Amino acid sequence: MGRSGRIPALRIPWNPWAIAISAIALLIATPMLVVFSSVLTNQGEIWGHLVTTVLPRYLGNSLGLALGVSGGVLLLGVSTGWLVTLCRFPGRWLFEWALLLPLAAPAYILAYVYTDFLEYYGPVQMTLRQWFGWETMHDYWFPPVRSLGGAIVMFSLTLYPYVYLLARVAFLEQSRRTLEASRNLGCGPWRSFWVVALPLARPSIMAGLALALMETLNDYGTVKFFGVDTFTTGIYRTWFGIGERQGAAQLSAVLLVFILLLISGEQWFRRQARYYQSKTLAEAEGGYGLGGMRAIAAIVTCSLPVALGLLLPGGLLLQMTLANLDKSFDATYWHLTSNSLILATVTAGVGVLLALVMAYGLRLSPNWVVTSGVRLAAMGYAIPGAVIAVGLLVPLGWIDRTLNTTLQAQFGFSPGLLLSGTAIALVLGYLVRFLAVAFNTVESSLTRISPSLDDASRSLGQTPLGTLWRVHFPLLRGGLLTAVMLVFVDVMKELPATLVMRPLNFDTLAVQTFRYAADELPDRAAAPALTIVLVGLLPVILLSWQVAKSRRSRSGSA
Repeated sequence: MGRSGRIPALRIPWNPWAIAISAIALLIATPMLVVFSSVLTNQGEIWGHLVTTVLPRYLGNSLGLALGVSGGVLLLGVSTGWLVTLCRFPGRWLFEWALLLPLAAPAYILAYVYTDFLEYYGPVQMTLRQWFGWETMHDYWFPPVRSLGGAIVMFSLTLYPYVYLLARVAFLEQSRRTLEASRNLGCGPWRSFWVVALPLARPSIMAGLALALMETLNDYGTVKFFGVDTFTTGIYRTWFGIGERQGAAQLSAVLLVFILLLISGEQWFRRQARYYQSKTLAEAEGGYGLGGMRAIAAIVTCSLPVALGLLLPGGLLLQMTLANLDKSFDATYWHLTSNSLILATVTAGVGVLLALVMAYGLRLSPNWVVTSGVRLAAMGYAIPGAVIAVGLLVPLGWIDRTLNTTLQAQFGFSPGLLLSGTAIALVLGYLVRFLAVAFNTVESSLTRISPSLDDASRSLGQTPLGTLWRVHFPLLRGGLLTAVMLVFVDVMKELPATLVMRPLNFDTLAVQTFRYAADELPDRAAAPALTIVLVGLLPVILLSWQVAKSRRSRSGSA
């Protein structure tokens, strides 16, 4: 407060970068603003109907799914992360990167494959009936695949790498001397894990868990195929089944509250992770040597997630594709592939361009407007695709109606849908969801460029844009290509937003896979599903290569 007693006005540091980043942040925030504004509107009878009939089921199934997936990904991710980091056994170097591979297979694809493999007329149950002479289901019991438990298993097998990757990093950051001190005090390997290593790694583990739960709550294909009613299936059913956009928006608001709580928890745990102990590179090697049955148990523990999460379903998809080769790669397949490639390429290109604007603007002008805009734009990845679809289609529909009314009154013609129900809306939805992926990659690459290069370029008369083009861009090519690849793959796999926002008679590989599986045609779904998995392997292999490279670097420095 100044001498006059007046509170100084808040200074808004506007500049071209701040304006551009604020516009991007507004685009990303639009779905959240629209969804939350639906709570303030007249709820009518539909909300009361949803509360008394289906909302308790949506809430119970979503919570049950989240709790089950939490247990599954923690069990798989923490155990494997501990084994490959602090234990020595045959094949550890292989599992260190192979454990990331199941990230390439979306959970809904595993759901289709395992249902066909394990159902009553599938090869597993048919073989059991032949071996033991069983004739009907009354003669034996087999766990139901299409159930809440089945969905939990599918998500656990595909999402545990989030926990594994962060847990592995956390275990690596722990000083080996701390564990040696616990052993000198009489703690065995098991007790050292529970008393020392696990508490120190808890912040990173919980951050990975939050990411896995965000993906779980975003899913539509798996829970729909398994008949598990969650918020995503409820949003889709309320919008298209009942025709109530308001009710769908209000369900989206409830789901978004869950997601924001997860985001807050993930950010809090990441802040806690900064207090880990540091270690020297020479301490990276070592750990507990395992032999005999313990080594076999470690190998089995690390092999099962990889085999069940990728190798077995991938092999089954390849077998079904080859068995129906004449139907697998028909004209429809190539048409769907071209649609998916066009959407993924356009979104990846635009997304990386916007991410570059955000990252470079933050580097040049890190004021509170730019920083707040970047943080807001980075939240888009956590918003479920169904929520993005509802939050974008409502304002886009209003814009289309306003334009049609205005043009009809002024010029006597109606242009029809210009935004909603078009590929433009679909690309906007993808940008909202995946811009954070591109930004994190570009920003990480940009921070590795020394600021002294900027100063040298400016001293030679280069403008900020000239510096970006002549100095930064050549150094950023690897990071930009990685960002393009990550966004490209995410768009290829995305199902919930595509189902709701795609143009009429415009399908993608993900949508067609879902349709074939829903129509009980797993053989026809095999080729598009296998394509999605193979494309998804590209960034996972890159990440695995980086993990293996970091291990070789540590070994060479030790």
